[in-house]
Amino acid sequence: MARTWLSVTVELLGGRGEQLWPWPGRVFAVGPSHTFMDLADAVNDAFARWDRAHLSVFTLADGRVVTDEETGAEMAGSVGGPIRTPLDIEATKVARVLDPGAEFQFTFDLGDNWTHRCVVGEEKIDPLEVLGIRPDRPLPYWGWGSIPDQYGRRWAADDGASRPPRKPAHPHPMLLHAWPARELVPELDLSELRTAIAAADADRFLAAVTGRDVDDVLQQVGVGIPMALEQRREQTEPVALSVINRLTMRAGPGDQVLADDLLAWLRREPLKGRVVPVDLEMLCTELEGDPSMSTGGYLDLDTGEVYGETATNAMMVGEDAAIAVDEEPDRWLWFQRTGSREGWRDMAAFTQRQRDAALRARLERAIEGKGAFGRFRDLVHQENLADRWYAYSTDRQLGRARELLDHEGIRVGWRTRPGG
Repeated sequence: MARTWLSVTVELLGGRGEQLWPWPGRVFAVGPSHTFMDLADAVNDAFARWDRAHLSVFTLADGRVVTDEETGAEMAGSVGGPIRTPLDIEATKVARVLDPGAEFQFTFDLGDNWTHRCVVGEEKIDPLEVLGIRPDRPLPYWGWGSIPDQYGRRWAADDGASRPPRKPAHPHPMLLHAWPARELVPELDLSELRTAIAAADADRFLAAVTGRDVDDVLQQVGVGIPMALEQRREQTEPVALSVINRLTMRAGPGDQVLADDLLAWLRREPLKGRVVPVDLEMLCTELEGDPSMSTGGYLDLDTGEVYGETATNAMMVGEDAAIAVDEEPDRWLWFQRTGSREGWRDMAAFTQRQRDAALRARLERAIEGKGAFGRFRDLVHQENLADRWYAYSTDRQLGRARELLDHEGIRVGWRTRPGG
């Protein structure tokens, strides 16, 4: 398209008795068929005028005014200033009256006198180049500065006398890239998720995770994605990608390992390392159990089953039930119990996530000193946080178990259920 449109820079000089500096501005693409009324509407849109029951007047460099017929007649009959020949704002086309480089004035609301300096660009433009479309009305394609409220209101109920409302103690979730706020998003039903995975029901799995808050249970959601990809690849692919991206952003224990595995499933590539259908939940139980009761346990690299160290003692479990580690040493992976250290860190991390300062302080006191686990457990139940806490802590435990296996060159293969 030929460059036949005008580029008009409009800067707001002031209004309501105040001069602005720096002047906020917008640059408009104005077509050959657009009238001054079209331009007035576009400027008032761009400068946030929500009450349009006021006059709009353009004043050209030669003294002519462009406004509605009644206002133009009143101005023409004025005894002050030059004799003016008014132009009809609804019929007069901008491009017919103004040449490149022309300067003119636009005034909105002759009471508050919002005054704008307007300048036509020296070069004409192609709207497809600057806007990507050929609009049926003038549109801004560049701008700068803060736009003042039409009536100077600073908040919704500003009456000019009251004090401004107190600033919130915390930023709005939208400013934290956390919108919708977590409390507005339905929580994922972990029982439904587990049931869907145990039944290997991809449709039920997808229904359980879609539209739900999954960010604290990504390890648990990730367990079901290989099954869903096998049954409903097209519907599952966007879910898998979302979980992969969330794991990468969260970057918790074992998250990158799971993200890499899910990406391999998505690409139909083999997993890196030795693939074992590990009972991850049982591994978590043994891995982070009380070291005074047991020092560790064994992972069966053939079946993925997990056994406590007592499983090797025929005196305790019986001759038939005891596992013979020495007979097949390559089949068994020994792991050391880590104790409560990581569990305490989970409590501390969960505490710091709480936005309520008073609740956060109570949780901080609860995890100090001896008996921290019991006090913390009692408090999260009192505050109706138990479900969130158990989902959060379980996910971190699964991640740590997955990370431990990765260090041994083992990747977790698909099981029909998270722990079986």
